[in-house]
Amino acid sequence: MTDEIAASGPAAGPASGSERGNAGADATEQAFGIPEQADDRAGDQTEAPFIVPVAMEDDPDELFPGDRGTLDPEVRRVLVHVLQRRFLSADNRAEWALLLEHQQLIESRMHDMYLRLVVDLGRGLAYKQQVRSDEFEVLILLKDAPYNRTETLVLVHLRTVFQRESAAGEPAPRIDIEDIEQTVLSYLTDADGSTARQQKAIRAALDRLDREGVIDEETLGRYRISPLVEVVLSAEKLAELRAWLREQAAQQASRAATAEKQTAPDQTAPDQTDQTPTAQKEAAL
Repeated sequence: MTDEIAASGPAAGPASGSERGNAGADATEQAFGIPEQADDRAGDQTEAPFIVPVAMEDDPDELFPGDRGTLDPEVRRVLVHVLQRRFLSADNRAEWALLLEHQQLIESRMHDMYLRLVVDLGRGLAYKQQVRSDEFEVLILLKDAPYNRTETLVLVHLRTVFQRESAAGEPAPRIDIEDIEQTVLSYLTDADGSTARQQKAIRAALDRLDREGVIDEETLGRYRISPLVEVVLSAEKLAELRAWLREQAAQQASRAATAEKQTAPDQTAPDQTDQTPTAQKEAAL
């Protein structure tokens, strides 16, 4: 092909090897449309690089210098909120929509940390769980914070009220602090301190459950019970705790009856406190 293009040119004398090579290269560039490039020796101008480097701080895809994340900022916030909070509610429609849209991606990031994402569409809740296994080593990220006795009693009562009101068709059960105190105090004993101390413990329990989202204090002393109470205290656990409370109540009643018998005067023994010495001698005879 190079020979054909060279033969079609005007006649000329014998060309040197370098001239023949240049002529062939020029013909090839014309045949394949390769643009001519200026001779590097023609000037001192340098060619521009193929990709112009951009400083990290000027990269619009980076949220901070050195950012290697691939999630959009909105999805990152949802992921952080799931990790940071006890649960994510469908009441926050924007975050809930993002969570459902990017659920697999968020789950993937959480699985890297041995965490499981639970999305309860029925209750409109999303929360995390610690993955545990006996087959391989799992690094524990979430620490269990068990509830104390008073907090457990409050939870049992809230769960019972939520179950009863929900069965009656109440979408958002509510309860007053007086109702909570009256029920919980009936299970506490003198070993739990004075009544004032017990009431203080009940209010501290309500504060913790409010922070965790189990309840929401709408007005002073009046709370709305969240569906999260069913997650925190399952039906099986509720039945177990109810049985335990009935056993505790029976033991408490038995101890009270025993103590009453021990303190009551013996009606069968003769009362000799008012007897004079003469009467005591007659009784001896």
